[in-house]
Amino acid sequence: MDFGIVLQTDPPARDVVEGLRAAEDCGFRYGWTFDSCVLWQEPFVIYSQVLAATRDLIIGPMVTNPSTRDWSVTASLFATLNDMFGNRTVCGIGRGDSARRVIGQKPASLSTLGTAMHVIKELAEGREVEHHGTPVQIPWVRNGKLEIWMAAYGPRALKMVGEQADGFILQTADPDIARWTIGSVREAAVAAGRDPSAITMCVAAPAYVGTDLSHQRDQLRWFGGMVGNHVADLVARYGDSGVVPKALTDYIKDREGYDYSHHGKAGNRSTDFVPDAIVDRFCLVGPESAHIERLQELKEIGVDNFALYLMHDEKDKTRDAYGSSVIPAV
Repeated sequence: MDFGIVLQTDPPARDVVEGLRAAEDCGFRYGWTFDSCVLWQEPFVIYSQVLAATRDLIIGPMVTNPSTRDWSVTASLFATLNDMFGNRTVCGIGRGDSARRVIGQKPASLSTLGTAMHVIKELAEGREVEHHGTPVQIPWVRNGKLEIWMAAYGPRALKMVGEQADGFILQTADPDIARWTIGSVREAAVAAGRDPSAITMCVAAPAYVGTDLSHQRDQLRWFGGMVGNHVADLVARYGDSGVVPKALTDYIKDREGYDYSHHGKAGNRSTDFVPDAIVDRFCLVGPESAHIERLQELKEIGVDNFALYLMHDEKDKTRDAYGSSVIPAV
């Protein structure tokens, strides 16, 4: 299993650069950031500094979307970084949540997302593709490579991952949900004539190493609220029974709204509806041994990559504990 760190691009940017440099020294192979350029600073500007400060770290957004930038711009950003630093980027992408909603726009459709993934990958790897009805190719790309990892929860999105994406991002560490979603991706890949083992399965979730469970839960409750935004969309489409697991749908019944000004931050009062049991299921809390046990379970389910959201009041302690104890054990 590979490991990554997920940060928000809060100013000053040098702290993001240093945080990801330190993560590489601790044994993390991936460095991720949010991509919501109203709430935080522009990540692609910062990526060039991160890549220059690290040796082998693979960098990307968790996650970008098809609507913030023209697809040719997104492809060129990745291709430029890869040309400068040697194919060390990965494109995490989804329909768009905070980046779209904070500017009064809805997430993109799955159809738009699927087309965007195709165009971005083809352009970033130097091939010609039709874009806006015009044949387009980036002429300076040489030996470009860009994996596209798609974030998904619902049945139609999971099917698209299996049919098209290089990787799957599941934003919750709940083992039952991981079994269902990974199984759905693998089934779709087989049906599409693809090798399911070639798709990287990434679980992304907050982790907090420590012994004060009550405090840890309060610090990570924001994550249940963030996931709840996507679940609310699923319930609107599929209802709260049947195709989507009840582990995803039950807890949002008391959800009344969401404040994006506190998105991804401890103390977001619009996540008070998230119960302790959901925090324990969706996140990793407790001492190192509890983290190792959960990660071993996820590994057995088929998770290849764990991305650790590091947004709480003991970031360095948790990062270092993973480097010294958790990563070597898993």
